[in-house]
Amino acid sequence: MMDAKKVTALLRKKGFKVTPQRLAIYNVLCNTKAHPNAEMIFNKLQPYYPTMSLATIYKTIDILKEINLIQIINVGEDSLRYDAVVKSHSHIRCTVCNKVEDIMDFDFTPAIKDVAQRTSYDLSGQQFYFYGVCPECQAKANRKIG
Repeated sequence: MMDAKKVTALLRKKGFKVTPQRLAIYNVLCNTKAHPNAEMIFNKLQPYYPTMSLATIYKTIDILKEINLIQIINVGEDSLRYDAVVKSHSHIRCTVCNKVEDIMDFDFTPAIKDVAQRTSYDLSGQQFYFYGVCPECQAKANRKIG
């Protein structure tokens, strides 16, 4: 993740206007592990930027993705989520509370090589998503039963 000066320089270098809203959206993504969707970002920034629209969020997301500052993840919900960690990693989503978490430093290389070999594709990328019930939701369910 980049600091504001580097983000500013990168936006300008790529021909995009630098706005406080764009920097704020990137800042929100850098300072959360919640993998927010556009509405979550909008709700977080609304008190500080009351005239900002949801369209601004979506336009900025597209720009940040284009210049490789964020990744877009689709964990099987109605809306996409966003992540400022662009290093290759997987995600896991709780099917009860919808929390999305990172799975870092797990070596999927054998699976990737196997897929490439079996399909003869020249792979350009991959995304791994896992689903289950998080420990907090498991504990809540156990309390209700017991």
